[in-house]
Order: sequence, then structure tokens, then C-alpha cells
Amino acid sequence: MLPDKDGPNGGGGVQDGPGTEDPSVTLFREYLRLKTVHPEPNYGTSETLLPSPRFMTRINLCPGIHVCPGRVVAIITWVGSRPELKSVVLNSHTDVVPVYEEHWKHDPFAAVKDEHGNIYGRGSQDMKCVTIHHLVFLMFLTDEEVGGHKGMETFVKHPEFQKLNIGFALDEGLANPTNANTVFYGEKNPWWITVRCPGSPGHGSRFVENTAAEKLRRVINSFLEFREKEKTRLNTNECFTLGDVTTVNMTMVKGGVAYNVVPAEMDVSFDLRIPPTVNLQEFEEKIKAWCKEAGEDVTYDFAQKHMDQNFTSTEESDPWWHAFSSTCKAMNMTLKKEIFPAATDSRFIREEGLPAIGFSPMNLTPILLHDHNEYLNEQVFLRGIQVYERLVPALASVPPLSGEE
Repeated sequence: MLPDKDGPNGGGGVQDGPGTEDPSVTLFREYLRLKTVHPEPNYGTSETLLPSPRFMTRINLCPGIHVCPGRVVAIITWVGSRPELKSVVLNSHTDVVPVYEEHWKHDPFAAVKDEHGNIYGRGSQDMKCVTIHHLVFLMFLTDEEVGGHKGMETFVKHPEFQKLNIGFALDEGLANPTNANTVFYGEKNPWWITVRCPGSPGHGSRFVENTAAEKLRRVINSFLEFREKEKTRLNTNECFTLGDVTTVNMTMVKGGVAYNVVPAEMDVSFDLRIPPTVNLQEFEEKIKAWCKEAGEDVTYDFAQKHMDQNFTSTEESDPWWHAFSSTCKAMNMTLKKEIFPAATDSRFIREEGLPAIGFSPMNLTPILLHDHNEYLNEQVFLRGIQVYERLVPALASVPPLSGEE
């Protein structure tokens, strides 16, 4: 157990009496205190990835699988009565995004619990709560928050991944401020693109022609005008969610060496998230057209370009979905099916032709992943455990599929 900061609850939070806090909540808070925050997440060894030795009393931990230098995949296995059948994978990632501590009301790594039972901490929603919820066949992945290139994307090509004999996977979802629980059966394709605009250099006192800045302005205008159109589509169609439209955000601009020197090149980067319903080849042609219109020799390259457009079936005839949805309905849970608006490790699993659902049982909770003062209420967290106590056995009991006998 890790020591609390500023008392048993850290940071001046409400203190539970001896033995009054549910052990699962204590475990969750211990895990939140592990600083796996970018840009230098402390992953450590496979054992360090686990929040407590108590977690290992009834299940087996395989040796850590090194998919990249310093990047270890930890797999915990609970073998069923028929291990020859397909497995159910419960996936989570240990890394979390950076914080601006000055904007937090509590230390973001102290796991403070306030008088309302709200547990504050980076990763409380994304996604350390899900890690503690998962019990049967669980993987701890690294680097999901920075694109997954050194985590799941590499691991799905590893021989150990094939040995898992996966039939179905559960991964992270999102909180939902209403009474419903959101379920994600597909997700957008992330494209991280940099457009490079060369131009004529010169002295800052002159009207230099054909400058990089002029080309840059045209590129920015094209991307942001398209952004505004997609925003309008979202706001004028009641059936649309964020997963149904393409989001565009300008995230970086580079160029210039001095105030009085017109630069020879300026670059601009965008984060695009494209729904699986969009024709990706046609969309790239649109980008090419924008670059051509901006001026001579404007080029682009990708830091990330995901092209998979697989969906996971949500038809009641599908045995995995039926097991999932019928179990949720038996608990009087309302399910809201959507396309995930960002990107998770599920996209790499679906790309392998495997069904994957994104699901985090966090209803009645504001969406605060990557935000200041991220928190999860203690009772919502405990309710999530109850959900998995019924959901995981139901999925693990799906009858053998065609060809498995």
C-alpha cells in the first residue's frame, strides 16, 4: 500500500474510519497514486503496473511482454473450465495524460475523496477505474494516450497476442452525465497531419511575394472552414453525436527564426478524427486539393493515419452482443450505442477482425477525461464492480461458436 499524502485520504480530503472504506475503493485509490503520467510515465516492471499484491491472490500473472524498449504488456489470466475455447479480453491502459496542477482543487495524484464521495485523480475516469473493475482476463497496455504505437498497435502483431485466442474484447468507454450507459461499437480514425508550406524568404521590412505565411493562411482557412461545416452538421441534426462527424483541430504551428526575417517554411499540424462512415480515399483527395489551392510546393505528411473502418456487431443475433446487452438489460441498464469520438486500443483489436466493445459503467457522471479535476464518485465506482460481476461471467459463458467444438 502506498502512503497517503496529507493524511489517509491525501490532500486534506475526508477521512474514513478504520475499516469503513470498501477494499475495492482503497485499491482504486492506491492505483491512482501511481504516477504513470506522460511525458515520462513510470511504468516500471510488470509488478509495478499492478496496484496491489492483493490483486494477485487468485489469478496468474504472465512474465511481462516487452513490445518496445521500456514498454511492457502485463497479462493476467484466469483460466476457465474449457481453456480451448475463445477467450474474453478485458483491456486497459496504465498511462494518463499530463495535468495542470494549478487548476486542480486537490493534488491530482493523491486520490483525494471529498465529503460527497468524489475521488479526484488523473486517470479516475480514463481509465484506471476500468482496470480495477476488470477481473478475468486483463491486459495492462502502455502508451495508449500518445497513439498506442508502442502499446497495442505493436502487441497485436506479437506471437503472444495470437496465443490469447481472443473471441471478444472489452475496452474503455466514456462517462455519461445521464442515467444511460454509453456503449461504443466502433470509433473514428485518427489522422495527425502536418502541412508544410515553403515560401520565399526575405527581410521583414519588404512585401515579399509568395511567402510561407500566405500559403499557411490558406491552408488554415481550408481546414477550419471544413471544421465549421462539420460543427454545423452536428448542431443541426438531433440524431448526430460527436462520433458521427469529423472533428478538426489545429494543434501546432511552427516557423520563423527572428522578428525581421520572413521564414522560408512554416508548418501547421491538425488533429482530425474521421468517422468510419466517411470514404477515406475521397477525404484525402480533399486534403490534397486544399494544399494545391494554398500554393506551389505545399505538401503534407502523417504522424498517424489509421484506416480501419470495422464495426462490432450490435445485432441481437450476435452471441457476444446478446450476452452483453441482455445482461445489462437484466440489471435495468439503459444502453446508448455510439461511435467513439476519439480513439482507443479497440481500433487495433477490431483491425485484427475481432469484436470489441468500449464500455465504462460511469453513468450520472460528467465527462472529465483529460480535464481539470477529473473524478469518479465512490458509489458509481462500486456500482461498476457489480456490473462486471454479472457481465464477465455472462461473456465467459457464451456457448462455443461455429467451428470451436
